[in-house]
Amino acid sequence: MTRIDLTVYEDRLQNAVKRARERNIIIPTFAQMRDPALVPTKITEDLSGLGLWDVNPRNLFRVTWKNEPKEKGGRYRGVNFIEFPKELTGVNARIVALIGKWFPTGAHKVGASFGCLVPRLVTGQFDPINQKAVWPSTGNFCRGGAYNSTLLACRSIAILPEGMSKERFDWLKSVAGEIIATPGSESNVKEIYDKCWELRKSGEDLMIFNQFEEFGNYLWHYEITGHAMQEVLEQILGPQDEFRGVTLTTGSAGTIACGDYLKQVFPGSKVAAGEAVQCPTLLENGFGAHRIEGIGDKHVPWIHNIKSTDLVIAIDDNVVVNLARLFNEPEGRKYLVEKGVSEATVSKLGYLGFSGIANVSMAIKMSKYYELDEHDVVLTVLTDSMDLYQSRLREMHAEYGEYNRTDAAVTFARDLHGLATDSMQELTYADRRRVHNLKYFTWVEQQGKTYEEIIDQWENRNYWTELQGQIPEIDALITEFNQKVGIL
Repeated sequence: MTRIDLTVYEDRLQNAVKRARERNIIIPTFAQMRDPALVPTKITEDLSGLGLWDVNPRNLFRVTWKNEPKEKGGRYRGVNFIEFPKELTGVNARIVALIGKWFPTGAHKVGASFGCLVPRLVTGQFDPINQKAVWPSTGNFCRGGAYNSTLLACRSIAILPEGMSKERFDWLKSVAGEIIATPGSESNVKEIYDKCWELRKSGEDLMIFNQFEEFGNYLWHYEITGHAMQEVLEQILGPQDEFRGVTLTTGSAGTIACGDYLKQVFPGSKVAAGEAVQCPTLLENGFGAHRIEGIGDKHVPWIHNIKSTDLVIAIDDNVVVNLARLFNEPEGRKYLVEKGVSEATVSKLGYLGFSGIANVSMAIKMSKYYELDEHDVVLTVLTDSMDLYQSRLREMHAEYGEYNRTDAAVTFARDLHGLATDSMQELTYADRRRVHNLKYFTWVEQQGKTYEEIIDQWENRNYWTELQGQIPEIDALITEFNQKVGIL
């Protein structure tokens, strides 16, 4: 059985209530993040004077896909998404992506970290006065965790590989109590885990929120991202259209939990998991290093429901970095307009960060693999935007020189319209079992899970639905916590 522990510790809960009352903190429920129409008018009014990234506890109510796309003073609207035209994608299928830029911190990982921290806070398991929150990550999760910790008046430690983008480190200095840079880059998660064990043995009073095993990460995306995707589909599907599936790269495997929700609503849909060709863990039990920041971490996350995964798609990291230049360099954008892509679409290509480019590339490959047409819809997510990768563009300028029209033409033909169905595998039952079994080497041998737990996760048909059923319990605890704080 898997459940988030919701045991209440009254003594430490009083500390959390006291801190929240002192700092004027109100916590949104899952229901309010899913449907901001439920947010009290007073809080909505408070948001009208706040910047999206401001370190103000009211911005907890902006942990939703439905923020008005404004840097300051935004309230709520429908889900932010973009549909990519075939002039860009080269396929007839309708490829639609949710936009993560309009979350606080500029990435949807702030929601995943909320899902991990808040159940511990409102039960008193985490004491914000006496404990530190530790956020191990390959990038955006520790940023979201440090941000939420600050909003919730908790001390934090952010852990991420030293090879991540400069923008991540620069911004973390303004919110994280402490930053620890571990050796390596995106795929060096073992080094992050080693640092966590070192901290555990230090004797310091802390709680580690490991996104790769924290079911709050899974649950937030199942409930909030899943419902947001359903709303988009209800808005765009015509009478002859069919939702065919969702394509998502796997870092912590939190976002892909939305696929579990979508399969319950659209049973015929498929879930595709992505990784880098240079680090083909799901595809080939392989390993390696790559440049698609935040994904492909040389192991299978504990919270990845492998039984729900239908397809593995690997993306060459050269495709991603090349498309980042095509989508953002002046000559690249000019060439896209020449090829028939509207200026309105080109102006929005900055919404795609590295993992977003990989996700859209996966959607193109999936569309070609299944020979989808104009009545087929594929969904994906733009985790963050190019705002977090400007230093990478400068590095490419320094290494390769100016980006010109010839570069744009080559990238467009080879890396965008030339995407093929290589490095893909449709999973059989035995394939899924093989991928699931890879969890053993990380989670049982290294991280303290038991043999019985990994078997239960595979064999128990209620394993994931029992977890999903905890959402009302968590919301009730959040509501009770806010009542105890007494400032709403």
